[in-house]
Amino acid sequence: MRRFDVFNGDADGICALRQVRLAQPAEATPITGLKRDIALLSRVQAGEGDEVTVLDISLERNREALERLLAAGARVRWFDHHRAGAIPPHAALEAVIDESADVCTSILVDRHLGGRFRAWAVAGAFGDALDEAAASLARAAGLAPEATQALCELGRNLNYGACGETQADVLLPAEETWRRAAAHFDPLALAAEPFNDQLGRARRADLALAREFAPRLDATGAWAVALPDAAWSRRVLSAFANERAGADPRRAQAVLVPDALGGFAVSVRVPREASPDAGRFCSRYATGGGRARAAGIGHLPAGEVARFLEELAAAWPAPAAPA
Repeated sequence: MRRFDVFNGDADGICALRQVRLAQPAEATPITGLKRDIALLSRVQAGEGDEVTVLDISLERNREALERLLAAGARVRWFDHHRAGAIPPHAALEAVIDESADVCTSILVDRHLGGRFRAWAVAGAFGDALDEAAASLARAAGLAPEATQALCELGRNLNYGACGETQADVLLPAEETWRRAAAHFDPLALAAEPFNDQLGRARRADLALAREFAPRLDATGAWAVALPDAAWSRRVLSAFANERAGADPRRAQAVLVPDALGGFAVSVRVPREASPDAGRFCSRYATGGGRARAAGIGHLPAGEVARFLEELAAAWPAPAAPA
């Protein structure tokens, strides 16, 4: 029997898998990649009796590969919080999926395991910008404020470290980040490694560069900016969108970065109480998807930018001015 662990290479995917493998130690082939590499299941060749664990990637975007694996006799368990669509009814599929706005995959695994390795879930939730949920978990675990802050920094650094269009953009490949995480029982030990400090310094430097760019795109009611064509822009895409959402939580946010195809990668954040769902909004576009409050478009053709901004502004009008 062969085992495969398929997971997003960001903080949530890594921290979710670490919980799973602490609870159920086993040798497995890791399959991961950049944060934008979401069609990961197509890389798996598994058959009768093999086990595939999938974390933090959309079932909807991997449905064909999932059905192929199930038909070949593999057993699949799936933890995720992204848009899933209809879940195939199959005895060999265990799907723990919750698209609620206040959960991430690390939180779902934490619930599934009864909080046995909660500090990893705290780091994963902070990495997914679910600060309130992460802080609540930290309090429930009895973590000291300084430990909570260290896990917050770790989560944000791991998330930043997975962002880029190609491996040339990132400072550390996801496979290497996972190898380092897998060496530790306690995420605070991972947080103490020099590479985490290096990621943190690079993240803060890239954010400082991004803040120099005022909104350059017309999106009435929403906040949108196009960053330059540079490796640092691609690395900071998600982190800057999260920062903007925290600074102005009542307004929709979009950050665009040029891609190699002549269009843009886009990161979208929307207000907590807003409708529609950000993931469903981005799914209107061929390479779009995500979750309730945070979503993105892998490749937005340059000719569709104007329409995207109009639809963004229409979906989330400007918040009313305080009385």
